Amino acid sequence: MNLLLLDAAAMGPLLEKIDVIEAVEGAFAAYGRGEATMPPKVYLDVPPHGDFRAMPAAMGGAASLKWVSVHAGNPERHGLPTVMAMLFYNDAATGRPLAVMDGTLITRERTAAAAAVATRHLARRGARTLGLVGCGGQAEPHLRLIARVVRPERVLLADLHRTHAEKLAAEMRGLPCEVVDTPAACGADVVTTLTASRQGFVRKEWIQPGAHINAMGADAAGKQELTADLLLAARVFVDDWAQAAHSGEINVAHREGKLKAVAGTLPDVVCGKHPGRISDDEITIFDSTGLAIQDLALARALYDAAQRQDAGRWIDFSLAGVK
Repeated sequence: MNLLLLDAAAMGPLLEKIDVIEAVEGAFAAYGRGEATMPPKVYLDVPPHGDFRAMPAAMGGAASLKWVSVHAGNPERHGLPTVMAMLFYNDAATGRPLAVMDGTLITRERTAAAAAVATRHLARRGARTLGLVGCGGQAEPHLRLIARVVRPERVLLADLHRTHAEKLAAEMRGLPCEVVDTPAACGADVVTTLTASRQGFVRKEWIQPGAHINAMGADAAGKQELTADLLLAARVFVDDWAQAAHSGEINVAHREGKLKAVAGTLPDVVCGKHPGRISDDEITIFDSTGLAIQDLALARALYDAAQRQDAGRWIDFSLAGVK
């Protein structure tokens, strides 16, 4: 059996050949129609270092497992990234291993694509300003992909470390970027938060009527970026209820009994089961936890592109002695 090894260097050119927004949008639609299987992500804590996360999914004849490590002290202590991941891609019918891929770049791109899909379906028509709070490693793909579905007249960047926002503004030469404070960035038509905050800091009074918020930072229990009164004043759409209630933006408010229900799920909106936004004045929020089906959709697109382009490295992966 031939097994494809696809590292980040080989993956970069392939990403230019595929439409990551369409791939992720298709995955949301399939999940909404009940055409995908996805158990909730599994957390394996390894205190005091960090945690591992296992994310399996099956859809459209393929299956994948992303194995992610999140170790906050890595950059300072070991000179390693905080988040590292590998993805295993299989044929669902036979179980045959097809590929092993770098999961870190897949995570980066599919997360930003999810924000773009949510913006496409939930933002008010005519949105013209983008606000970004948190200008770390996830910021560039989020701006790049969201700007494909909203043609921004102004892009407002904010970060606790102003130099991070300034660096991002310099890198995004094709966009009209301005470095501002957090309240100003939160006054945009579309606001995306990308922080690791454990305290809700985005206030209701900073958000304009009709705004859409992509809450992307919360990915573990206890994390939150938005205040509870903002959540309660908005219509919240989650990517998956089980994951969001455990580790998404709503997890703290839900655990405290402040938020008991949400407006719906993004997969139901994308597949047409839910109308999504129903007025120009309402505030909508997308609570993103990151779904394994997003990883699988991008892995499939990359695998197919690698076959067409003869990219990556193929190795013989015969299962010796197995019949």
